[in-house]
Amino acid sequence: MKQRAFGNSGIDVSEVGLGTWQIGGSWGEVSEDESLDILRTAHERGVTFFDTADVYGGGRSESLIGRFLKAQQPQNLFIATKLGRGSQPGWPENFSLLAMRAHAEASLKRLQVESLDLIQLHCVPTEVLRQGEVFEHLRQLQQEGKIQRFGASVESMEEAHICLQQEGLASLQIIFNIFRQKPITTLFDEAQAKGVALIARVPLASGLLSGKFKSDTHFDKEDHRNFNRDGQAFNVGETFAGLPFEKGVELAGELKTLVPEGMTMAQMALRWIIDFEAISTVIPGATSHAQVESNVSVSDLPPLSKELHQKLREYYESKVTSHIRGPY
Repeated sequence: MKQRAFGNSGIDVSEVGLGTWQIGGSWGEVSEDESLDILRTAHERGVTFFDTADVYGGGRSESLIGRFLKAQQPQNLFIATKLGRGSQPGWPENFSLLAMRAHAEASLKRLQVESLDLIQLHCVPTEVLRQGEVFEHLRQLQQEGKIQRFGASVESMEEAHICLQQEGLASLQIIFNIFRQKPITTLFDEAQAKGVALIARVPLASGLLSGKFKSDTHFDKEDHRNFNRDGQAFNVGETFAGLPFEKGVELAGELKTLVPEGMTMAQMALRWIIDFEAISTVIPGATSHAQVESNVSVSDLPPLSKELHQKLREYYESKVTSHIRGPY
C-alpha cells in the first residue's frame, strides 16, 4: 500500500483508507464479527487511515474501532472521526464549546484512546462555518490535548473555501468521484498551496460506480440508499452523489465500455481518484472481506491513461453535471 503526505501535518497515511459508515448500520446490517474482520483485513493489507463519526450507528462504528484498537494494538493507524450531527443536545446547541467538548470526550471513550488523531466538523450548516466560532472551539480542544488536529467534512465548494480561511485547518473531506468532478478546478490548487489534506468520500457514488446496480435494485429499509435517495434524511449528495438513482444506473452503465482490461469498474473509479496528487486518501466503505481486498488492490494498479482521463472528463461535462442535485 502506497503512502501519501496528509497535508503538511508531517504524517503519512495510506492512499486508500477505509470508510466505516457501513459498520454503523446505514448500509444494511453488518454483524460485529464481520465488522471486526473488515477492520482487521484492511489493516493487514496496509490501510492506515480509518474514517468514522460519532453518529455512525449512534457510536457503534467508533466502538467497534475501539475494540479493534484494544485487541490488536496497531502502532500506525490514523483514526479520523467527526462531530456536530449528534442528536443530543441537537442543533444549534451542538456547536457550543460545552457540547463539542462532551462529544469529543464521548468519542475518546468509545475509541479507547487518549487523544483523537483528527476530528472533523460533520457537515454543519454553512452559516455556522462562516461565523467561525466552531473553529475557535476546536482550537480550544486541541490546546486541551483532546484532539491532535481538526478538519471539516463539507457538502459544497463554497463551504470548502470558507474552511480554508481558518488557521490550523488540517483537512477537508469532500464528495469526489467520476460523477462529482468540480473540486478539480475549484479546490485542488488552493488546498495544496495551503497544505490542507483532501479526503475523498462517496468514491463509488454509493455503489453506482461499481456498475452492478439495475434500476430495480432493492436496498434494505435501514440502508440510506433506500431512505435518503432523494435527500429525505440528510443532504442528497451523500447518496448516489446527488444523482437520481435510475439516471445514475443509466450513466454508470454507459461507462462500462471505458473500463481498462484487468480492472473492475469500481477499481477504475477508485484509481481515477488517487491519480490526483491533491488527494491524500480515498475512503471507500466495505461490507465484506472481499470488498476490502478489491479496494486496497487499487494502490498497486497503474494510473489511468491521459486519454481515459480526458474521456471521463468529457463524459462528466456532457452527460452528468445537469443531473446533480444538492449543494455542490
